[in-house]
Amino acid sequence: MTAAVISASSPLALRLRDALAVTVLGGLLALPFIGLVTVEEGGALTVRTRWGAWGATLAALFFGRLVLRAALDAWRSRRPARKRAVFSSGDAVLRRAAGTSLLAAALLLPVFFADNRYVIDTATTLGIYVMLGWGLNVVVGLAGLLDLGYVAFYAVGAYTYALLSTQFGWSFWEALPAAGALAALFGILLGYPVLRLRGDYLAIVTLGFGEIIRIVLLNWTSFSGGPNGIGGIPRPSFFGLAFARSAEGRTFHEFFGLEFSPMHRFIFLYYLIVVLALLTHALISRLRVLPTGRAWEALREDEIACKALGLNTTTVKLSAFATGAMLAGFAGVFFAARQGFISPESFTFSESATILAIVVLGGMGSQLGVVLAAAVLVVLPEVGRQFADYRMLVFGAAMVTIMAVKPTGLLARREPTVRLNPERSAAP
Repeated sequence: MTAAVISASSPLALRLRDALAVTVLGGLLALPFIGLVTVEEGGALTVRTRWGAWGATLAALFFGRLVLRAALDAWRSRRPARKRAVFSSGDAVLRRAAGTSLLAAALLLPVFFADNRYVIDTATTLGIYVMLGWGLNVVVGLAGLLDLGYVAFYAVGAYTYALLSTQFGWSFWEALPAAGALAALFGILLGYPVLRLRGDYLAIVTLGFGEIIRIVLLNWTSFSGGPNGIGGIPRPSFFGLAFARSAEGRTFHEFFGLEFSPMHRFIFLYYLIVVLALLTHALISRLRVLPTGRAWEALREDEIACKALGLNTTTVKLSAFATGAMLAGFAGVFFAARQGFISPESFTFSESATILAIVVLGGMGSQLGVVLAAAVLVVLPEVGRQFADYRMLVFGAAMVTIMAVKPTGLLARREPTVRLNPERSAAP
């Protein structure tokens, strides 16, 4: 009689191992949220345990992951090998549906949370990081140039608007293109001296550039205000209509016959960053199918082959740096207008690291992946705010989990920009 032995490499053993790993990681993340709860008893804060609920969560994670892995394996086994090698049209349809759903949710968010400033502010911050992530994705994800000083261009845009508005009376809409152009110029100034550098050496130089900008802003007090920053930055208006209870001209609520509410300004700023982010997405999507975008991707794959084909790699690199810097400048203008006050403390290396983490976690080159990663890095700390003692622990554990499960990013796979014989590739 032969004994049934489960091989370590059998599908069932792999599924059990995967489900166990997910359960362990999920249990660690769920412990401070489900297993432990703080209550106030007699004027003191105590911790109660809910091991039953935590155990039920672990069981649900284990069996849920087991069933999901089995379903995925069954679905993949039915797909022809050729369809697994190329991106099917169904994947593109799912991505378009996901993008449309996210856009609809973004447009309808203020409708359901019109009186919740916290939600609107958090969503606005998310929009800023999505725009910054898309800008850095041009440099890192498409052109393959590691940039650790991206926050410098963000600061250039913010300080350009702050100085033009407070010193020369420029409006938000007048300063927006000027700040973007100046940030692009700084991108070219950074890119030109480092054209021959790659990888770690390029990262070190860009990191130094970001620190130079921050230190200059911190010490040039007569120009930037130094550590005191610049305050009194005017906020954007809606075609000249101010979001105030009273102003020299007609106000927003007077023009539309509404009762004054401070939420009008926050909702307007939210929709403004949504429009700017959509324009950024449209610009990058269009550039990717043009020769410029194709040159970026070719440079990322093999710089020597690009030179052999006659591409001017100097122009390609400078165009990537300039485009990414310009988008960061636009985001900086919005940040300054939204805050009304800026200082060098808002543009530290940690901001560059966060933006780079968004690009890497989302999947380099993936537009939708940047949105999902930005949502994780912005919303997750806010969800854990009430667990102040565990907040950064949960945040770090979540990042490690994502990189362990999806080391190439949440959405590493994407449709190729250019296909050879697209009809043949789509054929079964």
